[in-house]
This record gives sequence, structure tokens and C-alpha cells, in this order.
Amino acid sequence: MIVRVALDSNIIIYAEGLSDDPRNAIAQDLIDALSADLLIIPLQAVAETLQWLIKKARLPRSEAAASASHWTHRYAVQATDHAVMSSAMELVSSHDLQTFDAIILAAAAEARASVLLSEDMQNGFRWRGVTVANPFLTPRSPLIDSLLRS
Repeated sequence: MIVRVALDSNIIIYAEGLSDDPRNAIAQDLIDALSADLLIIPLQAVAETLQWLIKKARLPRSEAAASASHWTHRYAVQATDHAVMSSAMELVSSHDLQTFDAIILAAAAEARASVLLSEDMQNGFRWRGVTVANPFLTPRSPLIDSLLRS
């Protein structure tokens, strides 16, 4: 079975490696271990990453845009279209998710991802075939171990 994996913005931000946080290495190692053609980047995650690079990392806008652009050129991107937004509104109202988290999870489902790597959402939450997995938990989730083996 082919497992497609979507990335939340926090995973991308850690993978950018702009701090000494141990999560940087975990995020980068996980992304490197996964096949690039199986990774999905929700467009909302790219927008949040760009905003973080400008506001929090204080990168020049051109450098931040180039970094964000790297993700959209290297991996498949799932747009935030009407179907994604409708599903996100359902998640917000039915599961009490934050709006932008809901958009990212809905985009992952629309792209037929099996896993959404995220630090922000509830580990193990499952919706429309997508399971949220936090790669930073100790002990590591069996789902993360299976991704690394495949």
C-alpha cells in the first residue's frame, strides 16, 4: 500500500533548520527518509511557513519567499479550493479544530494522504482516512516507525 504523507507548517518550519531545537533534525530526517513523490504540502502550510519566516525568523522577504517556494517546487501541493474549505468548515464546527489546522487536515484528505505529520493537532486523530501523527513524541509513534521502514 502506498502511503502519502502531508506536512503541517510546523514540520516544514522545523525542517528549515533556523534554530537549535532538536525537532529540526527529527523533521529533516523524516522528510529525507520519505520518498519525495509521496509527500504533499498543503498550500495553507506554505502560507503559514512564509509568514513565520518573515515575522518570527525575520528573514528578508525575498529570502523567505525563496525558502517557501522551494517546498512548492519540490513536492506536490494541495490547493485550498472550495472542496477543501467546505471540509475545513465541517472540521471546525464538528471537531472544534482551529481554522488553519482544519484547512491543512482537509487539504491532506483531499490529496488522499494517509498521514498528516503535525505537532499541533491531536496525535492519532483520524478523519476521512487521514491520521495525524506527531513525530516529536517520546516514545515515537508506531505510525512514524512504519513510515520510516517503508
